[in-house]
Amino acid sequence: QVQLVESGGGLVEAGGSLRLSCAASGRTVSNYDMAWFRRAPGKDGVFVAYLAWSDGSTKYADSVKGRFTISKDNAKNTVYLQMNSLNPEDTAVYYCAAQYGTSRSYESASGWRYWGQGTQVTVSS
Repeated sequence: QVQLVESGGGLVEAGGSLRLSCAASGRTVSNYDMAWFRRAPGKDGVFVAYLAWSDGSTKYADSVKGRFTISKDNAKNTVYLQMNSLNPEDTAVYYCAAQYGTSRSYESASGWRYWGQGTQVTVSS
């Protein structure tokens, strides 16, 4: 079993930055695909960013491409989401997800077995 705990959320003004962390425990996630999803108020959860364990390749939702960066520190068993140039549309609860090996559907919640409890990000205008 893998436990995921997100942190780093908070309130930030538009144009600001935040770095979210997702600390994994229970097992090392060096050979796990990792991802971030978010759910805005009144909306369904959506894919944000993906990191492949096999080659370190990344994928991003169009809405965050060029502003967000996903990374992983295997020594710390932690995944990060650096978020720059935030705008109010980025307001959401952000969730970290993990899947052993390669996720079969990285943009879908069904492609991920392990989830964190989420961290709130609020961007004021």
